[in-house]
Amino acid sequence: MLYYLFQLLGNADLPGARLMDYITFRSGIAFILSLFIATFIGRRIIDRLQKMQVGEIIRDLGLEGQMKKTGTPTMGGIIIIIAIIIPCLLMGNLSNVYMILMIISTLWLGTLGFLDDYIKVARHDKEGLKGKFKIVGQVGLGLMVGLTMYLSPDIVIRENSEVKSVETNQVIDVVYETPDVKTPATTIPFVKNNNFNYTMLTEWMGDDVAVTAGWIVFIIVTIFIVTATSNGANLTDGLDGLATGTSAIIGVALAVMAYLGSNVIYSSYLNIMYVPGSAELVVYMAAFIGALIGFLWYNAYPAQVFMGDTGSLTLGGVISVFAILTHKELLLPLLCAIFYIEDLSVILQVAFFKYTRKRTGTGRRIFRMTPLHHHFQKGPEAGIDAIFSRRPSTAVPESKIVIRFWIIGILLAAFTFVTLKLR
Repeated sequence: MLYYLFQLLGNADLPGARLMDYITFRSGIAFILSLFIATFIGRRIIDRLQKMQVGEIIRDLGLEGQMKKTGTPTMGGIIIIIAIIIPCLLMGNLSNVYMILMIISTLWLGTLGFLDDYIKVARHDKEGLKGKFKIVGQVGLGLMVGLTMYLSPDIVIRENSEVKSVETNQVIDVVYETPDVKTPATTIPFVKNNNFNYTMLTEWMGDDVAVTAGWIVFIIVTIFIVTATSNGANLTDGLDGLATGTSAIIGVALAVMAYLGSNVIYSSYLNIMYVPGSAELVVYMAAFIGALIGFLWYNAYPAQVFMGDTGSLTLGGVISVFAILTHKELLLPLLCAIFYIEDLSVILQVAFFKYTRKRTGTGRRIFRMTPLHHHFQKGPEAGIDAIFSRRPSTAVPESKIVIRFWIIGILLAAFTFVTLKLR
């Protein structure tokens, strides 16, 4: 809204009004606003949740300090969502299809998570919303995003191609095909030009149907990525500040990628596709990062509030949608490896337990507890700590697990950028 106000003032030649034309300026203001909202207004929301006795239901899993968290206010994801939406409405271009999709995705998954948390609190049911309904909601969002990218004329790219020296065969320039094209292409590491087109998987069908079939494959991949990432963030939200800090690190990496991909000069330097109009996503991600940092003020150990499924389902979902819109979804297995490993640890644990119970009559487990972060929390220290310490092996403290996961997240983000230059 402020964006449109300043547009009118700019037309009237008011000094300073043209600042809103700069993505970096609007992103900076969005970050500050979201940080302020999450930090200061968040305190009021936490107090309100306490008065309403909206407390977390804790099951005794034998983890150190676990039962002390009983009654801690949950549904704090409301703080994150409000802190994202308000700056986007004020500083964003609401006619931009990318901004519209991100706002809808945030509200969509926020509502899904809120229903889950509400059922838990109102009915004192730890299971909350049935899993099949969550999956339907996540699949529905993935389908909507995929179809919008297929049908919207505003979502296009310019594919990069290399110009090589005849004498040395070295790349001397990167140029972009014109005009803009609508194609299910994405960025992929370790390959020439960093491009992968989903129609490569359907070329055998013939020219008439290969493109349409390629888009269908893309939509299926979109649904899978949205569902897996949303559930991964949900599972990661088991320790104070773990999902919040990890998501903020991923958000910073995605914001940089979006900014580079929306600028033809920087895109050329990295030799990645140029995505016209996607710069608006940087404003959204700036608000996302600010909201998470502000929320971390209260969510850091020992947490004064939990985000609940209202927040965790939303975080993973919007991260995946953002990556898909910037054509970076195939980088998520590396960038969001923590989320996916948490997913995988649960899948392997359940599958192995069922398999061994069927074969031997007694179920066995791969990990001491899943999701994976609970394995370290419950079991002895491993690696260097166990090798060089003469003390009896003990469970890793919660705060140490969180910090180590953050460090791993930073390393994964750095390596994701490095892969774009490895061919």
